[in-house]
Amino acid sequence: MKILSIIGARPQFVKAAVFRKHCDKNGIEEILLHTGQHYDPEMSTNIFKDLDVRKPDITHNLTARSHGGMTGEILEHVEQTIIDIKPDYVNVYGDTNSTLSGALAASKLHVPVMHIEAGLRSFNKKMPEEINRILTDHVSDYLFCPTMDAVKNLRAENIVDGVHHVGDIMYDAVKIFADKFYLPKYIRLHQSKKLAVMTVHRADTTSNAKLLQEVMSFCNSYLEEYQVIFPVHPNTRKKLREFSIATGEIELVDPVSYLEMQGLLKKAKLVLTDSGGLQKEAYFHKCDCITLRNETEWTETVEAGWNTFWKQKRNDRIKSVIDEYGDGETAGKIISSL
Repeated sequence: MKILSIIGARPQFVKAAVFRKHCDKNGIEEILLHTGQHYDPEMSTNIFKDLDVRKPDITHNLTARSHGGMTGEILEHVEQTIIDIKPDYVNVYGDTNSTLSGALAASKLHVPVMHIEAGLRSFNKKMPEEINRILTDHVSDYLFCPTMDAVKNLRAENIVDGVHHVGDIMYDAVKIFADKFYLPKYIRLHQSKKLAVMTVHRADTTSNAKLLQEVMSFCNSYLEEYQVIFPVHPNTRKKLREFSIATGEIELVDPVSYLEMQGLLKKAKLVLTDSGGLQKEAYFHKCDCITLRNETEWTETVEAGWNTFWKQKRNDRIKSVIDEYGDGETAGKIISSL
């Protein structure tokens, strides 16, 4: 069995590291292609060294940065790679431009597409990720869902063949790499305050000066009780300067590695984020989360009492375990399904 896996953004690198370990263990030939969508080494391939996993076999030096240019350039490169190596499957993760490009290239060449993290929906089509995940699901042959809600979302779109509920591969990562997690050396935790971790990076937030100001003011309101540490994406830092938005006593730090972020989450009592994946990772560390958006793909984190939306009143709710994420054996279930 030969699998061509496509990755382009940091959360996909972690998922790919887990899957790569299982491919090696099961004697499956996997060719890993990094599209170059995330091109900063700290947010890119250094993670494979950190996780002690073989780095990508092919790396594309992506030149386009617009959505259309990026999608088209990646599609063309993946298409040629498929022609050259003739894989049995093309594997894509999540909802990035790299995901959609890889799925389109494979489907047009009649190579079966497997989509890990299929079926997620925010029901907000203003998000580029929502368009990417919907289109990818509709051309995929194997749809590996992290939750039963994802399975239901696919059924509502008449996608029933090849659908498998396997759990969440990011939970695999937390279990496999737990002994590698650590706090960034330069961070000093307050003795009198609880720790909150903050991230803001979505274009819908950062490109809107009024909304970005509201988000910063909201997060500042937690400073009395929490030490708020904010690893800042370069574009977010640029927008804060451009819009002259004050950050108060929130501690802005450079982007952190996956292992450092997990180290922070392990110590944190609260997460403030507009990210999708971090809402779920907060739950993995049994940490409360406030989503700085009005919707989420991870509805079960809200239903189970671990997550709330920033414009809703926070109540002390009884929290429950989310069994749908599985037992940390998602990658093994995917390989068994194939």
